[in-house]
Amino acid sequence: MCGIVGLFLKGDDLRPRLGELLSDMLITMTDRGPDSAGIAIYGDAASDGVKITVQSDDPAAAFEGLDAALSEKIGAPVTVKVVDTHAVVSVPETAKDAAVAALEERGLRIMGAGVAMEIYKEVGLPKDVSERFNLRAMGGSHGIGHTRMATESAVTTMGAHPFSTADDQCLVHNGSLSNHNQMRRKLAKKGVFTRSEN
Repeated sequence: MCGIVGLFLKGDDLRPRLGELLSDMLITMTDRGPDSAGIAIYGDAASDGVKITVQSDDPAAAFEGLDAALSEKIGAPVTVKVVDTHAVVSVPETAKDAAVAALEERGLRIMGAGVAMEIYKEVGLPKDVSERFNLRAMGGSHGIGHTRMATESAVTTMGAHPFSTADDQCLVHNGSLSNHNQMRRKLAKKGVFTRSEN
């Protein structure tokens, strides 16, 4: 049992309130998923290319000097915006693949990537997750959120939704997928790999 919320704002005047409206919707779904929560926000496009959202269990150490170190490693300009255990790393689109590889090499978990999408998710009650990322202050055109009650897999940040499925694309689902291990093996044979255990 999980809770799914989504909101698409047709009026530009509401864009600054997207995070506030989605946070209230997410918190309302707490009884359907108290284990973890997450939200994908589609906000302003990255001015310098692509945004890669990453997570670390030790953000103070992981994000200190990340912009300079990553810039040197990939040979391109990098900006980093830290939001609690997550950071949004902006790089030129041509440097995205090199940046993702370098970030994973540093032990950072990739939450998602895209021109406009940022994904924030963690273990805990939706209210607490909303507060730790200050979701209420986020703006944008649309977003999707999820509250999770784990039934088959561990309660972890990587097991929380939304899942990034492609650039500027994410997925949430309700219920358990009983054949996920079989599907993972089939997809791996086709060169498709997942970052989650569920």
